[in-house]
Amino acid sequence: MKSGKLLDNRSLWLMLVPVIIYFIVFKYLPLGGMLIAFQRYSPYRGFFGSEWVGLEYFRQFFSSIYFGRVLRNTLMIGLFYLVFAFPMPIGLALIINGVPNGLFKKTTQTITLLPHFVSFVVIAGIAINFLSPSVGVINAIIELFGGQPIYFMQEPQLFWPIYTAIRIFKETGYEAIVYLAALSAIDPALYESASIDGASTRQKLFSITLPSITPTIIIMFLVRIGRLVTVSFEEVLLLQNNVILSTSEVISTFVYRRGLVGGGYSYAVAVGLLESLVALILVVGSNKLARRFSENTLW
Repeated sequence: MKSGKLLDNRSLWLMLVPVIIYFIVFKYLPLGGMLIAFQRYSPYRGFFGSEWVGLEYFRQFFSSIYFGRVLRNTLMIGLFYLVFAFPMPIGLALIINGVPNGLFKKTTQTITLLPHFVSFVVIAGIAINFLSPSVGVINAIIELFGGQPIYFMQEPQLFWPIYTAIRIFKETGYEAIVYLAALSAIDPALYESASIDGASTRQKLFSITLPSITPTIIIMFLVRIGRLVTVSFEEVLLLQNNVILSTSEVISTFVYRRGLVGGGYSYAVAVGLLESLVALILVVGSNKLARRFSENTLW
């Protein structure tokens, strides 16, 4: 780029400076802390005084009884999201887009968007109360029909669907915004031409609407694949208890318990580094796979 063009856009470059500083300070500089994954780190000795142990903590994690359980829980929660939660914003966006009444459309979008701005602490508290065996609404309905109360939050096999349902409730409206933006970019003349040709609503959906937003769906899917193993720490921790640890302990909560609570800093960083490497492999692999079948990829 010529220096003249740089000067012409200097106001835009100045606006970019805070973003660059943010990424340098909070994203790139902390990467230096990954060194302690290869050390027997001691806060008193620091980075340069701690003993180097190579891949010892990685071997410990691979050989521990927690490795299989933690990895399985993390991947299964991510897969539950992909299968059940990922399609929900697409369906919601299609429904809202198809509503002819403008006021009803805006009201529906606002109502479905509101849970995103509510703290997950509040959402988790509401969910636990709803599922309570003594005062929960769900169990009250079950008892009304002659059933017995279910201890939802003490049943390990129910944690994955419960967590996924809460994520659907909280994030579907917010994630639908991306697809609504893609739908608004579709040329109305395409629908008018299809109507003149006698196309039904179903034919318009599968011939115009879905093909038009397919690039957006692919990009969002690839991004989600990259986050398959990065299950939100605080959300899982707020729903966890000792009874359901066998299905609720994920990599992020394991790192928290082993690192901050247990003081195993090096071990925790090693596990966190493995999580990042797996996420990188997943997003690169899914991007290459998508390139074989479509032109729409992340890079």
